[in-house]
Amino acid sequence: MQSRVSTPRTLLAARRQAFGPGVAEPPPPILRSWERCAALGLDFGARPRVEPLSSAEMRAAFDRNEALRQRCRPEIEALHADARATGGLVILTDADGLILDTLGNDSFAGRAAQVALRPGVPWSESLTGTNAIGTALIERRAVEVRGAEHYFEPHRILSCAAMPILGPDGAVLGILDLTGPSGIHQGHALGLVGLAVDAIEHRVLDAVPAGCEVLRLHRDPALLGTPREGVLVFEGRRIVGANRHGLALLGLGWDAIGAEAADRHGGDLAPGPLTLRDAHGAPLYGRLQGASAPARRRSTAEPPRPGLPIPGPEAPILDPATQKLIARAVRLIEAGIPVVVEGETGTGKEVFARAAHAACARSQKPFVAVNCAALPETLIEAELFGYEPGAFTGAARHGAKGLLRQAEGGLLFLDEIGDMPLALQSRLLRALQEREVLPVGGTRPVPVDFALICATHRDLSRMVEDGAFRADLFYRIAPYRVRLAPLRDRPDRLALVRDLWARTNGPARGVSLSPPCEAALADASWPGNLRQLVACLKALAALAEPGEVLGLDALPEGVAVPVAPAAVPMPEPEPATGRLDTLAQDAMRAALAAHGGNVSKAARSLGISRSTLYRRCLGQRVEP
Repeated sequence: MQSRVSTPRTLLAARRQAFGPGVAEPPPPILRSWERCAALGLDFGARPRVEPLSSAEMRAAFDRNEALRQRCRPEIEALHADARATGGLVILTDADGLILDTLGNDSFAGRAAQVALRPGVPWSESLTGTNAIGTALIERRAVEVRGAEHYFEPHRILSCAAMPILGPDGAVLGILDLTGPSGIHQGHALGLVGLAVDAIEHRVLDAVPAGCEVLRLHRDPALLGTPREGVLVFEGRRIVGANRHGLALLGLGWDAIGAEAADRHGGDLAPGPLTLRDAHGAPLYGRLQGASAPARRRSTAEPPRPGLPIPGPEAPILDPATQKLIARAVRLIEAGIPVVVEGETGTGKEVFARAAHAACARSQKPFVAVNCAALPETLIEAELFGYEPGAFTGAARHGAKGLLRQAEGGLLFLDEIGDMPLALQSRLLRALQEREVLPVGGTRPVPVDFALICATHRDLSRMVEDGAFRADLFYRIAPYRVRLAPLRDRPDRLALVRDLWARTNGPARGVSLSPPCEAALADASWPGNLRQLVACLKALAALAEPGEVLGLDALPEGVAVPVAPAAVPMPEPEPATGRLDTLAQDAMRAALAAHGGNVSKAARSLGISRSTLYRRCLGQRVEP
């Protein structure tokens, strides 16, 4: 059958007629797409002929794109709620526009499936005409296609917003799309998709090749460490990776990847905080992390310890004792020996495991974390070992690889291993011994290769004695055990409070902690350990007014616990007619004497600020 549209000119005439009189010309990306479709001779009034993949082809596509699906899972789940509320779908495709996953409103999913908008169907522009997925692939930019802007008439029931997910080298990894019914205005859709893609691309850049340096930069220092920051990866003077924000801030394009970096932006490129300028001379704030390169360093600061990961703005600080334990764990991992990390809740067991992974030879392979206490007991076996299609009611029709296979070549972190059901412990033991897994419903074992770190807040040896944990599994996973100290036992608590506070957005807004506030935070018991302290500091920063100096009254209940005053000789009381401030000054002098002249300790013992003690007793004024 002859095409109704054979040239761009006749196409545009037909589309203006479809839009109706008085409708403005479509945006340039839509116009260019229509012209490409017309040049291909596509019949805009027909239903596009697309064939879904076979089951075998779909399984192969899932396997090829498993890493992409895992990276995108948090953002897809976050967009899910919005999609359901607006009656739409979140869609993930591969680099060719093949739909991998759809999640959202079930009713609309049925309507979308009628126009082949479902997993296993390719939505490239050459097959399905002007649409957000296919057009975003060609344009390499965010694209919105509403209703009649779609090339094929059956697709006019859709309103779609899509954006490419770009890798560190600028290659398209896939497309994230938010699609809904054309009758509902989706004005926020493109913005939501853009934020989600920023987060995905930022996570992709977490895996930095050994020996490379990472430059993080932004015009606002408070946004360093967030998905909105610019990131550039250097190997020597050569740029080997970046995100779109980093290139835009420096006025560069993707052709800069692989090129030598010119020192034309100014600033000291030493590890730590630095200031640069963008292509227009405006200031940029940044932080350089990674391997030291003495030839272009002007900093005299001691470089980070080789082989250990450099903490980013959000990472907890690792004290020397913990760094030493990490170095031991790395040697064990590379020798194929499992490690068990013990410690109270919030002591940083997963942080420890991630640091060990980043420092070992498997750092470029996946880090897969599994919280054994959070998985439903009825599904934990399928989650760990995977399952074949149709293995149980509710199973995905293409099956699943399972978390153990997702860790192939990398590191598997089994958190709260003490909460794993006894019945499953025997299967895990067999997988560790045989180095292979048998998926649920499968008949053929699959070889696996991963390093193993387990973590628990329980006493596994006591559990073995009580029969609550298998002895053979315990001896298999725990040839070496690491115990992380609780926060209350760390000697560097005050320095830790200051370092963690510097990583909040408080300093950027001029908010500071007074010395009594810092002391109270350092002396608090913190039963939730580092996790609780970090959460408290973030809450203080969020509630403070710009420029505010936070005192004891700003601390939440249970933190600002007054320190019991030391037993010091008190002066004899003056007659009732004596002045009250004389009594106060005598008490302050006695406290100073009892603490050997240490103003901070004397002030804490009296429950007053250091500045008050200076002013009232020593006749000096200091700024808190």
